Amino acid sequence: MTGTSSAGISGPAAVPRHTRPVNRWTVLIVLCVSLLLVALDATVLHVAVPAVSEDLRPGAIALLWIVDAYPLVAASLLILFGTLGDRVGRRRILLLGYTIFAAASAVAAFAPDPRVLIAARALLGVGGAMIMPATLSILRQVFPDRRERAVAIGVWSAVAAVGAAVGPVLGGFLVEHFWWGSVFLINIPLMAVILPVARWLLPESRGELDGPWDVLGAVMAALGILGAILGVKRIGGGAAPYEPSALVPLLVGLVLLVLFVRRQRRREHPLIDIGMFVRPAFGTSVGCIVLALLALVGLELIAVQYLQLVLGLSPLQTGLRLLPLTLAAMGAGLLGSRMLGSFGPRAMVSSGFVLTACAVLVLTLMGQHDRPGVLTAGFVLLGFGLETTLFGAYESMLSDAPAEQAGGAAAIGETSYQLGAGLGIALLGSVMNAAYAPGVARVPGVPADAGASAGKSLGEAYEVSDHLGGSAGASLRHAARHAFVHGMHITLVVSAGLLLLGAVAALRLPRRMECGTAAQRPAVPGIPSPREHALAGADVSR
Repeated sequence: MTGTSSAGISGPAAVPRHTRPVNRWTVLIVLCVSLLLVALDATVLHVAVPAVSEDLRPGAIALLWIVDAYPLVAASLLILFGTLGDRVGRRRILLLGYTIFAAASAVAAFAPDPRVLIAARALLGVGGAMIMPATLSILRQVFPDRRERAVAIGVWSAVAAVGAAVGPVLGGFLVEHFWWGSVFLINIPLMAVILPVARWLLPESRGELDGPWDVLGAVMAALGILGAILGVKRIGGGAAPYEPSALVPLLVGLVLLVLFVRRQRRREHPLIDIGMFVRPAFGTSVGCIVLALLALVGLELIAVQYLQLVLGLSPLQTGLRLLPLTLAAMGAGLLGSRMLGSFGPRAMVSSGFVLTACAVLVLTLMGQHDRPGVLTAGFVLLGFGLETTLFGAYESMLSDAPAEQAGGAAAIGETSYQLGAGLGIALLGSVMNAAYAPGVARVPGVPADAGASAGKSLGEAYEVSDHLGGSAGASLRHAARHAFVHGMHITLVVSAGLLLLGAVAALRLPRRMECGTAAQRPAVPGIPSPREHALAGADVSR
């Protein structure tokens, strides 16, 4: 992930650390494994949330931070570390990210209280912000031909779906057989393997070094994104918009982002070329990514709570129930390049949004009793629709950006991905809480303070009902289950509305996939270009 001047590889700064030829498909494998680790950590904790709640006893806000600290910190630092990679080397930042990720995983696994776990998750976000920029920006550099790049993005997105699929299942297995901290320990052996492999296989590359690195701009972007999302999280946690805890960070964040945009427009060598957003395909693709992730992550968190707390499934059973969603996403990723060539970006992204909205509405048929067929059908449609949308949006965003601005495009794409994930938890979580809490506020026979405590979450309502016992406890438990299902239905309808807005917005994308001439020189030193790859035949490609 790089600034606008990063696409060019020239001069001494661009000389790789090693010069042996490396096949670009081999590089793609390394990048995909790196992405797998980050995607795995983004979902592996979801099925462990009830176990974390029972062991560490976090409050409702602390529990949201435990889940949300990782994507929010990662989102705020992507631009900073992406542009820093241009200066000191992308591989160097990637390897440092591996190290930090492994260390933070060890701290998270043995966290004694919610504060330590939140801090460890934030540190995981720092490592993720170093790792994620490399996967997309290097992919764009290594695959200059759009047709090959579409195939590579399909593999890349399918691997992300694999991580999302394996995360809940693996997390459920570990929670059932060990303890919740084991979901973090799996990162350490994986990092121990990928770090030396990446150091050996990946060539070092840097962007053009014209002009100074805008340190102040990078800090402004990081604090602006963090402040804006923090304000949204406070409001989502129940704070009124005018309360200082919500209003101050929100206003500070928005002001910093406005100042950042003005600063980038004035600078000769900006971190991010703001002019890219004027391009209809680029700006629309970024908005589609945010909307798609907003729906996916928020709904997945609610779905996990529904499966475990309403249907009473174990963590492993929960992970298996989520498997159809991510398997369908894998299929959409692998078919993405063919669909894009046949239908074009506009039809692909719009239809993906519509299909996802239909899937969300199908899930409103779920109630307090298990309906496996409906759930599986909804998850299959949801996974295929969302991955179709994300594939088309990512490919259009990267291809619409000029080659010399590929790094800046990757930075914006990954930031929008994490921004959408964070906003999804905050926004849909806020809708869910607003619809759920009134249903347990005044239950006959339940004291007002007990009803207020039960209104924080369904898990806490169960604890309060167990403490009350008798008919009052039974009434509270029944009311809480009913209120949760009602809140879930409201949240699903809101999500469907947002997805349909995304379908309308996607109509600004190009009708057809325009393929230019493939680059005739390597995008990165040591990586054969498409022409060299074809001429070399089996000696290079096999």
